[in-house]
Amino acid sequence: MKKGQLYINGQFREGADKQHLEVINPYDLEPIGSQSVAEGSDVRQAVSCAAESFKRWKKQSAYERGALLRKLYDLVLENEERLAKMITLEQGKPLSEAIGEVRYAASYLSWYAEEGIRIKGDILEPTHKTMRMQVIKQPVGPVGIITPWNFPLAMFVRKMAPALAAGCTVIIKPAEQTPLTAYEFFRLVDEAGFPDGVCQLVTGDPVEIGKIFMEAESLRKISFTGSTEVGKLLMAQSAETVKKVSLELGGHAPLIVFADADLDKAVQGTIDSKFRNCGQVCIATNRVLVEKSILPAYQEKLLEKVASLKAGSGFEENDMGPVIDRQGYEKISEHVDDALNRGANLLFGGQGYRQKDNQGGYLFQPTVLGNISEDMKIMQEETFGPVVPITAFETEEEALRIANQTPFGLASYFYTENISRAIRVSEGLEFGMVGINTGRISSAQAPFGGVKASGFGREGGYYGIEEYLHTKYIGTGI
Repeated sequence: MKKGQLYINGQFREGADKQHLEVINPYDLEPIGSQSVAEGSDVRQAVSCAAESFKRWKKQSAYERGALLRKLYDLVLENEERLAKMITLEQGKPLSEAIGEVRYAASYLSWYAEEGIRIKGDILEPTHKTMRMQVIKQPVGPVGIITPWNFPLAMFVRKMAPALAAGCTVIIKPAEQTPLTAYEFFRLVDEAGFPDGVCQLVTGDPVEIGKIFMEAESLRKISFTGSTEVGKLLMAQSAETVKKVSLELGGHAPLIVFADADLDKAVQGTIDSKFRNCGQVCIATNRVLVEKSILPAYQEKLLEKVASLKAGSGFEENDMGPVIDRQGYEKISEHVDDALNRGANLLFGGQGYRQKDNQGGYLFQPTVLGNISEDMKIMQEETFGPVVPITAFETEEEALRIANQTPFGLASYFYTENISRAIRVSEGLEFGMVGINTGRISSAQAPFGGVKASGFGREGGYYGIEEYLHTKYIGTGI
């Protein structure tokens, strides 16, 4: 049984009250280990240490910080199998996907090891000959990072890497369901040799930890991925200390298939976007809009692909693992039942089931629903499960109206072979990210983030490091 610890000021240790939370395998609901719980005093100590170490870390050169990030990158790749197995154990996704997540996380360490040395300011043309005008970029300060369970490694590394490269210190608070992946990663952080207090790990009650983070004057930024409801709460709380906040919140991604699309590409893109991680992905397709004239052909090709998908243990040859918990399972079931009760057609799947003999974790069949209308819950809310709801449209304008008719604006996808339409639709979609003829859009060098109720701020590329910098103007009389 794995026993994870906190990592505070360069030391692994138990929480002040020696409490632990049990970590459960979502496939069979068996315990796989436990993780130390940080009490309030532990979290406050981590905040204090982050503030103290920031004074020294920000003075390190970008080359020195980059060397440590590169060392950590090498260690992650050397230990990718161990990290991936822990991801599968505590989150449930297939091992092949878990390995992909480790490599994706590592790509941010590699990218920001280099991006840190490209931070630059400006020399401005002065108003007067006795004036010199300079703009520099400096790290915002200590950062609190709060992440969910669906990508228990990549979510926080994507935030942590640019923060460290910019000269910020970080405190990571991972989800209660998946703390051991973070613990395993921090063993590598410790081995890489980051100075004490630069990188810290606290786990436990999200409400208590979040409250301490938000109240701490010395914590100058919060980067959060999670629900829109919690994001709004953090925004309100940030006003008290005027913290900088980045929020990557809920999504409700449309995937539009136009009549001129390559149908094989469109179907594969639907599979790639929808069924990865059992649909538990913030940028997963949630609504499929198909031009009416090609609807039968699209559905036929999609159903053929979906019928081959298998759900089960992530350590076996399966395409999907379990739903993370009963609450997630019940939401998926509710959306499917609501759609069927309102007149949707069940084209494939539609049933959830327990891992074995009505015991163990929750699995859900890959599911396809037809004849979807806009009043159904599945068209209004993020399902976070392996369900494809399909609705028809007749014009480009109608497709854009349906796609944009949501408070969310994270990711969107569409398929067309018409270059003029590609430009019109990509500019007309009210989303932070658009995939044209692809269902996979995430990359270390690209900006990741949304608009509207999906939050603000970007992760990835030079856009991501800007989130951890502030701009200072220096005017000098000579």
